[in-house]
Amino acid sequence: MTYVLAIDQGTTSTRAILFNDAMEPVAHAQEEFPQHYPQSGWVEHDPKDLWATTAGTCREAIERAGISSSKIAAIGITNQRETVIVWDKTTGEPIHNAIVWQDRRTDETCQALRADGHAQMINDRTGLLIDPYFSATKLKWLLDNVAGARERAQNGDLLFGTVDSFLIWKLSGGAAHVTDATNAARTMLYDIRKGRWSRTICDLLDIPIAMLPEVKDCADDFGMTRADLFGKEIPICGVAGDQQAATVGQACFEPGMLKSTYGTGCFALLNTGDTPVVSHNNLLTTIAYQLNGKPTFALEGSIFIAGAVVQWLRDGLQIIKSAAETQGFAEQADPHQNVILVPAFVGLGAPYWNAQCRGAVFGLTRASGAAEFAKAALESVGFQTRDLLDAMSADWKADGVQPTLRVDGGMSASDWAMQFLSDIIAAPVDRPEIQETTALGVAWLAGMHAGIYPDQAEFAKRWALQKQFLPTMSDEARDAKYQPWKKAVEATMTV
Repeated sequence: MTYVLAIDQGTTSTRAILFNDAMEPVAHAQEEFPQHYPQSGWVEHDPKDLWATTAGTCREAIERAGISSSKIAAIGITNQRETVIVWDKTTGEPIHNAIVWQDRRTDETCQALRADGHAQMINDRTGLLIDPYFSATKLKWLLDNVAGARERAQNGDLLFGTVDSFLIWKLSGGAAHVTDATNAARTMLYDIRKGRWSRTICDLLDIPIAMLPEVKDCADDFGMTRADLFGKEIPICGVAGDQQAATVGQACFEPGMLKSTYGTGCFALLNTGDTPVVSHNNLLTTIAYQLNGKPTFALEGSIFIAGAVVQWLRDGLQIIKSAAETQGFAEQADPHQNVILVPAFVGLGAPYWNAQCRGAVFGLTRASGAAEFAKAALESVGFQTRDLLDAMSADWKADGVQPTLRVDGGMSASDWAMQFLSDIIAAPVDRPEIQETTALGVAWLAGMHAGIYPDQAEFAKRWALQKQFLPTMSDEARDAKYQPWKKAVEATMTV
């Protein structure tokens, strides 16, 4: 039996999962790492933590499986997107902490770019809106604010990468400085139509193009691991940003298919085929995956806070001890209270794109307690998803958005949350048998390239439903729930 090792480097933890040759997960290891908040709206990771947890969880998963590394045919990497790392080309030493996708420190830079009239050009090339969320202005900040960084970059001494690039560089002992098209498409530096880095945007932001990695397909030869890491050299054959990997893992290969992943944030992707659809409703045009040199495009809606709102209940308010408790609390909540939580802790993403607003709670009474907060937290994710799907339906006119939403991620395990989601979007919600769809997607990419997993069509046939949630809420009740949410968002953005 042969195996594929999937590395899932996320925002709050790193996981390693071994899949056998039947694409079944057989061993798993996970390790959380610290979050750093130097100022309000700033979020950082120590790149050494990202690397240490990656190497550690990989070794642990191999040990738990009880196999020799000689049985591992390939490695796939999926990662938190947009997060920026810059490191020394010779020593591998990062010049600063990683600036995380949630970080909002470059909002003034983004405002200036918009004021100077660059929004249309950047959107035309990258499919993205100018926002601190993306990598480009974070990279510019590092070059502008770390002593000597710009001069070192211009001299060719520094390398830039999203997390996948940094991990591949470390895994390969500095032999490979590469990324894939899906991660490149999230930097705000990559021309998704021409399939190359945009010199125009790099020049605008004074970013030396030589520090950017080589861009490859999602299933490709990304290099070999150092032999001393796991006992032998292992080829890295698959890479995709976490949301794109989940799209692949959910087998959303046909135009109109739709998935939504509920991790730290929530990200809905709609496959639009070989056509990059321009959004008129503040969604992003991005690359869903790229195989054999051919990109498949998607419309994406990005919500910054989904599972993170449950973490806030646990770590901030300390009204729950574990995420699993939210369902029980939500079931106990007073049905006559309508507490609305707008989790704009780092601003609002799609379709609002407001970096300045912050979280707010509406409808509190003297009787409001932990149960009402838990219910409001779970409902906020359903409301935000409806915002995205309404925008997608307005943008995608080809054959229409398929009515069924495929879901994955930690929060999808909550039956209560998924039933409310189905009710508020008035559509079926399908939860798959294998809910590790992000890891599965990149495992399939790597295994397919290595020749041990089936082709795309056969992989799609193997997708299996674990549970379907059907809407039970009346149209009248649905509108009565949703309209106060819209008013709460509007109020939040005007404070």
